[in-house]
Amino acid sequence: MSKVVSLYLSLVRFISAELTRGYFLEHNEAKYTERRERVYTCLRIPKELEKLMMFGFFLCLDVFLYVFTLLPLRVLLALIRLLTLPCCGLSGSRILQPAQVCDVLKGFIMVLCYFMMHYVDYSMMYHLIRGQSVIKLYIIYNMLEVADRLFSSFGQDILDALYWTATEPKERKRAHIGVIPHFFMAVLYVFLHAILIMVQATTLNVAFNSHNKSLLTIMMSNNFVEIKGSVFKKFEKNNLFQMSNSDIKERFTNYTLLLIVCLRNMEQFSWNPDHLWVLFPDVCMVIASEIAVDVVKHAFITKFNDITADVYSEYRASLAFDLVSSRQKNAYTDYSDSVSRRMGFIPLPLALLLIRVVTSSVKIQGSLSIVCVVLFYLGMITLKVLNSIVLLGKSCMYVKEANMEEKLFQNPPSAAPSRGSSRTHRTKHTREPSAEEGMSASVTTQPTQRDECPAPQIPTSESDQFLTTPDESEEKSLIQVDTELKHGAPKKDLLEIDRFTICGNRID
Repeated sequence: MSKVVSLYLSLVRFISAELTRGYFLEHNEAKYTERRERVYTCLRIPKELEKLMMFGFFLCLDVFLYVFTLLPLRVLLALIRLLTLPCCGLSGSRILQPAQVCDVLKGFIMVLCYFMMHYVDYSMMYHLIRGQSVIKLYIIYNMLEVADRLFSSFGQDILDALYWTATEPKERKRAHIGVIPHFFMAVLYVFLHAILIMVQATTLNVAFNSHNKSLLTIMMSNNFVEIKGSVFKKFEKNNLFQMSNSDIKERFTNYTLLLIVCLRNMEQFSWNPDHLWVLFPDVCMVIASEIAVDVVKHAFITKFNDITADVYSEYRASLAFDLVSSRQKNAYTDYSDSVSRRMGFIPLPLALLLIRVVTSSVKIQGSLSIVCVVLFYLGMITLKVLNSIVLLGKSCMYVKEANMEEKLFQNPPSAAPSRGSSRTHRTKHTREPSAEEGMSASVTTQPTQRDECPAPQIPTSESDQFLTTPDESEEKSLIQVDTELKHGAPKKDLLEIDRFTICGNRID
């Protein structure tokens, strides 16, 4: 009996202890503060991410509008200079400036590819894709996305090789196959990439016009598969920067593809505005799913890798730095090419496809149509100029907030094997302009040609100083250096990261 009573009392004490047991969270204040900051970081991600996405979207829009507005005018000015050259005579050593040569090459590539695109039948391609099964189309669309990334990575190298081959100083020893082979390689690349994007747009058009919308649903679910492939992986700061640039490029490309789909559908329905409202829910669904996937993906990547939301302001400053540096006197690349390298967004194939679709969808007949086209072109120029002015002002503000003004006046990285040594051995006696002088210097001034940079000094290794066996401390330093070399190069600065730079043993 006593055992039963004691068991009952012990059970009562246990239940009483469980009901009245307490604890104090302040005993582990650091842990709970960290958890709260993670929640706040996840809540800040949508706002900071969309600010970066909006800024990057308008950067891509600025580059895209440049192909339609200022590039034809720059090509026209370069051709006028060539035609008036016999009358004016040579005023310098170059017939055309390097930037003008690149503009003319871009113009010729666009013209040749435009005439080649006339031999591609969009209607036949549409019916050929429409006759395929849903699963086959889903596989084709995924293959097209992979092929688009591969084309973008190699295509910008082809264009850069063409520009450098055409503008390389003639005094140097020839180490290339010639301008004409590079030119035809660039024409073939732009043509094939434009066809690839056309197949993507056609597949998306088939998904919009399917009766049960099953293909569109599957294609949208493919975005959520991207979360599974990205969230549960180790990410560094540079990898996240690459992924952010990829998301910006993907969002702008998808919006352009949606515009092409709407144009083709409106043409088929004789530009009936009622049909636009039929397409509107599907367009909103695609855009909403794209935004939701980006927000969820970035929120959990930053959570699992302990990355703060302030990193997106650094990314924005890095993109702004490209825009500001392209306006400096020591600029070494055009801004459109800089965006292509940074984000993997090459505007020429996409612009070529849009021109092909618009010219085949819109018929110009009569003087009134010509006047409308001229007014539309002037409106695009106005939009381009206003967008450039606003972006330049915002970029200067972002660069100043990030304290990156001094980097604007540093020499561009040379092609030497060791980048770190070229920074270390840079001369200290040259006076660099202050930040205020540089920012106040006109960003519209023409870039000046630099003198040839002196050959970079060869970095000497610490092991070259040893004539005998090193002591214990020196041996430890050598082992540490050797370990760093085995495990990889030091982390790169954000300004050195483009879309296809390998960071952390992979490209995101």
